[in-house]
Amino acid sequence: MTDETTPARESLASVLGGRRGALDASVPPAAFVAGWLISGQSIGWGAWTAIAAAVLTGAFRLLRGDRARAVVVSLTAVIAGALIALHTGRAEDFFLIQVLSNVASALLWAASVAVRWPLLGVVVGLLLGQKARWRRDPALLRAYSWATLVWSSQYVLRVLVYVPLWWAGELVALGVARTALTWPLQALTIAVSGWVLYKVLPDDHPGLRLAIPADRTSSPAPPET
Repeated sequence: MTDETTPARESLASVLGGRRGALDASVPPAAFVAGWLISGQSIGWGAWTAIAAAVLTGAFRLLRGDRARAVVVSLTAVIAGALIALHTGRAEDFFLIQVLSNVASALLWAASVAVRWPLLGVVVGLLLGQKARWRRDPALLRAYSWATLVWSSQYVLRVLVYVPLWWAGELVALGVARTALTWPLQALTIAVSGWVLYKVLPDDHPGLRLAIPADRTSSPAPPET
């Protein structure tokens, strides 16, 4: 097959996107810290500022066509974080849900590789409408496994940064870290995991949209370590 007839491999970034949503997710935490500082370290003001920011951001996302379910989930997380901080009286507990969710995500993404259902492959397969057909291809399974470990690493990095700051009660530093480790880190993760995925795949492999006949049922090989 000549270069002219070989379809270009689809980039992982073009499939996943997500930068806009990650940017939006940074607004309420920044608003909480800003409200807390401006009001003289009032958790109540910080909470209401964060909730107001989440409502405005959610309304903007709905206007541009985002799913209502995603908006509601984001708003619920902000409200829950605000209520936790108000209940404990510790402003840094606004970020407690973020800390715990990143711990859970790091474990879940790593475990998915161990059971040979790498989550990156699951997500991309669903987005491309291919469901789990990619698991029939040992090369794709191995590539998705290594790329999924990159995603697990981003959650580990957040935990290593968030936990000491949360423990020490460094709210401003937590807010800065939350912003720095949201969309910039996600963009870097998508870029690196895409590079790893195609680096692991053979040069002649067609990429993410490989269609495998339904009668092919060979068992996938586990990722090499």
